[in-house]
Amino acid sequence: MHKITQSIKQNKTYLISLIISITAALIIGGILMDVTGFNPFESYGAMLRGAFGSARVFGNTLTKMITLCLTGLAMTVCAKAGLFNVGGEGQLFLGGLAATMTGVYLQGASPLIAVPLAFLSAIVAGGLYAWIPAVLKVKLKVSEVITTIMLNSVAIYVCTYLVNSSGPLATHDKGVLGGSDAVPEAFRFAQLIPKSNLSTAIFYSAVIAFLCWYIMQKTSIGLEMKVTGENERFAFFAGLPKDKLMIWSMVASGAICGLVGMFEVYGYQIRFQDSISNEFYYDGMLVAMIMNYNPVGIIIMSFFFAVIDIGASAMEFSTGVSGEISEIIFAVIIFLMAAEKGISKAITKKNLQRKVKKTMGKEVQ
Repeated sequence: MHKITQSIKQNKTYLISLIISITAALIIGGILMDVTGFNPFESYGAMLRGAFGSARVFGNTLTKMITLCLTGLAMTVCAKAGLFNVGGEGQLFLGGLAATMTGVYLQGASPLIAVPLAFLSAIVAGGLYAWIPAVLKVKLKVSEVITTIMLNSVAIYVCTYLVNSSGPLATHDKGVLGGSDAVPEAFRFAQLIPKSNLSTAIFYSAVIAFLCWYIMQKTSIGLEMKVTGENERFAFFAGLPKDKLMIWSMVASGAICGLVGMFEVYGYQIRFQDSISNEFYYDGMLVAMIMNYNPVGIIIMSFFFAVIDIGASAMEFSTGVSGEISEIIFAVIIFLMAAEKGISKAITKKNLQRKVKKTMGKEVQ
């Protein structure tokens, strides 16, 4: 009971620190707007309209949220087991390319066959590529941070070469540079909001998010992952299959990233392009770390980041405020959350001082 109460208090303190960080970031962004001659209230209003002003832009906001959420959960799955997957971007590229070429080569086949095979190819490509650094870490104690960073570059450059004009997978369609052939229309996800990027990929993403939450929070496997991540030595002496847990958590992380690549192509890009990702995984990593690898928190923070990111472009167009203001807001939030322990300590200290003063006041009376 004491542990539960302590956990609730810690979560409450962390939430307060997060709210303070977000508020401070928005205030600093507003001050910068004011100093450069822009009205912060008008600018933030334009940002909100840019994210919610119509069905189309709201669809784009949800699409961005999906990407951030899934990449954040991919990071969380392996982090819970004590591994740090920095190679999600490369896994995303490989998953996207594998799913695309599966669809292209199965042109004319039934969608009931082609689409599940595309799912499978994305999962296998992303998961297998994540398996390599996981095995090197578990068997040879090679840092997964270094190997995933290096493998990231390899995957991105190989995929880029394959679909560039001289590459074997490049399309011959006019006006397309750095891209593959398009996925047949019959295989693509249905568009939910006209002229937006939102597709039925949101339903698959919701299922993945639910499974991640359920496994990590409600199953014995999730508990074993947590124990392994927090104390690998204890997990070993407790008889937990820590090596398998670490390897499979990394494989699952890579599989999710591979699916993100597929969703990008089958959802709205229609073909694999060398610009399939604008460092989506790194943004997802930040979301996961800010929310302390809490699945529910990641979903909420993904939505907030998506609103800022999508709204910033509209704000720049309508008010002239540079869209880079969103990067400043993100940077301030990250900086302040990195100092979260200090903020939490200050809050705890203030609460303690209040209690002492209150107690002393009662004693004097």
